[in-house]
Amino acid sequence: MTEPTLLNAIATFRRLHESGCFVIPNPWDRGTAVYLHSIGYRALATSSAGFGFSCGLSDVVGTIPLDRVLDHCREIVSATPLPVNADFQEGYAVEPEGVADNVASCVATGVAGLSIEDATGNPQSPLFERELAIERIRAARSAIDASGVPVMLTARCEAWLVADPTPLNTSLDRLAAYADAGADCLYAPGVSAPSEIAEIVKTVHPKPVNVLVGSSAAGLTVTLLGDLGVRRISLGSALSRAAWGAVMKAARGILDDGVFDALDEAVPFAELNAIFKTK
Repeated sequence: MTEPTLLNAIATFRRLHESGCFVIPNPWDRGTAVYLHSIGYRALATSSAGFGFSCGLSDVVGTIPLDRVLDHCREIVSATPLPVNADFQEGYAVEPEGVADNVASCVATGVAGLSIEDATGNPQSPLFERELAIERIRAARSAIDASGVPVMLTARCEAWLVADPTPLNTSLDRLAAYADAGADCLYAPGVSAPSEIAEIVKTVHPKPVNVLVGSSAAGLTVTLLGDLGVRRISLGSALSRAAWGAVMKAARGILDDGVFDALDEAVPFAELNAIFKTK
């Protein structure tokens, strides 16, 4: 993006967080980004899992090299004029200085926002120690400020995803601290109980909250989450997993049963060709 285009995208992204509630879907390649833009979504986010699966890799901290992640961010940013939030995992470093350096590199890809999480990838100590986690967010904030580009910083507490024994208490404590450390948006992936979502929103107010929705099991809707005060809803790996579900169903049906029924659900060739004809 040119500098004026990027600044416009960032301004749009920030406005989306000021009122109402919006869904930010997660494409995993250029084609899915173009399609999601074409049907009216107003912002996009990368997905470490979606991208990893497309590369034949698992979604484990440290699996995908930083240079490939940065290239992927550039690919999604260049696909549409929409603001893009980068799923930047744990910042691809442990110490705050390394996080700062890598965040600066991410900002240079043209993203409008990025998220830093506090999961270590180590089952023995799944979350970074509290004070280190806070310093990592503070370092990311400093790197963004030093860049002169007003990229939005989202801080994630992974307590639910790492089976923390008291995920709500841990998330409330850490998210409030991350907000004080300079995060613009707060995020606790895995929370699904409306009462707990409402408590997170109240605790970090007036800063916006992102909620992850990966299925319909919890009964969450855009309207319900908006009524709870949630500003942003991300889909994480869900769209990519839905696509994988269709591929796996079709491939297994052909191999195991010798039938091609699942192919009848395929999008018509002409429809896809029309979406991408000028891209």
